Amino acid sequence: MNPKTWILGALASLSLATAVCQAPKPSLLHRTRQSSTDLEVGGDLTNVPHGQTRFVTYADLLTLPQETHTVTDDANFVGHVTLSGIALDKLAYLLGASPSSAMVIAICDDAYNAHYPAAYLAAHHPLLILRINGQPPAHWPLGADGSAMGPYMISHPSFTPAFHVLSHADEPQVPWGVLRLDFRNEAAVYEPILPGNPLETRLTAWKGYNIARQNCFRCHSRNGEGGTKSPTTWNDIATIATENPTHFNDYVLHAKDLNPKSQMATSPNYDDETLAALRSYFRTFTEPQP
Repeated sequence: MNPKTWILGALASLSLATAVCQAPKPSLLHRTRQSSTDLEVGGDLTNVPHGQTRFVTYADLLTLPQETHTVTDDANFVGHVTLSGIALDKLAYLLGASPSSAMVIAICDDAYNAHYPAAYLAAHHPLLILRINGQPPAHWPLGADGSAMGPYMISHPSFTPAFHVLSHADEPQVPWGVLRLDFRNEAAVYEPILPGNPLETRLTAWKGYNIARQNCFRCHSRNGEGGTKSPTTWNDIATIATENPTHFNDYVLHAKDLNPKSQMATSPNYDDETLAALRSYFRTFTEPQP
């Protein structure tokens, strides 16, 4: 294991241990929605049957420990903005997430998923935002596409990339239109997208995996995990990467040039080595399994 990854994971555990000083509040979880602004929560929740979700009201979230930061580097805003909210790692404990489920997944109204593994939580301290410039969601600015940014969004006090893989830098996960949080076991979430061939040991493919799990997994799914904003599945991408590598490269670099209606975030900074790593990784899903 990368020593830096181990250290960040240990720090996340320490942060969670700090949160344990505050008792969880299971009474916050309602079986039914009380309002359209309720936050839906699911995943591995103590005393909640598997597969069921619960709801937390906005008013109840305001009773939990809040942080306020002046943020200058969130691309969702122009200039500085004052954001107030709850640290995701503390929220997991306060809502009764299972101790083995340190990953937080934010699910948005367009089926985009933002994944926050333990190392990311420790490195970036993401917050579930409840107020922008002191205002509740009804008074928030509109998003880039002109739609409402509420009922919830996620941001950071500040963001500095914690890792680089070839020409891919750690990216801020700052979704808006967040409807639901799931608290999950990290290994279980990532298991379906581990390199497809268990005997695959090529370093290049593993580099591609580390890029794809942050970048591609937000909108593309495999075996019930990942975002479903895009109808193109993980296996579809694997087929394209294997059978039409030029098209794969072009779409990653400048999708909107090929399809003006595409909503995919492009990565024009990816160099040939980075694209090759992604193709090598996705090809493992088309190779014969032992």
